[in-house]
Amino acid sequence: MSLDPATVRRIAKLARIRLDDDEVPRLEGELNAILGYVEQLSEVDVDGVQPLSGGAQMAMRLREDVVNDGDYPERVLANAPDRIGNFFAVPKVVE
Repeated sequence: MSLDPATVRRIAKLARIRLDDDEVPRLEGELNAILGYVEQLSEVDVDGVQPLSGGAQMAMRLREDVVNDGDYPERVLANAPDRIGNFFAVPKVVE
C-alpha cells in the first residue's frame, strides 16, 4: 500500500497536525515506510501461537525468599562513617 499526497494531507488533518506543503513529501515517505514494515509483519508465520493480551496470563517464575546478609559485611560497611561490629552506628535521635 502506498499513500499519495492527498491521503497524507487527510491523515494530517484528522490527526490535527499542521502540515506545510514542503513537509508532505517527507511525511509521505515516512508513512509509506511504516506501512511497508506493517506489511512485512503480516508475512510472519504465527500458526500455533496463542494470542496474548498481557503479561497477567503468564506464570511468573519465583525464586525462594531467603533472608541473608550477602556474606560480605566488610564491603557493605566499608564507607560507613561509624560502625559497631557489623552494623551501622547512627546518632541517637530520641531522648
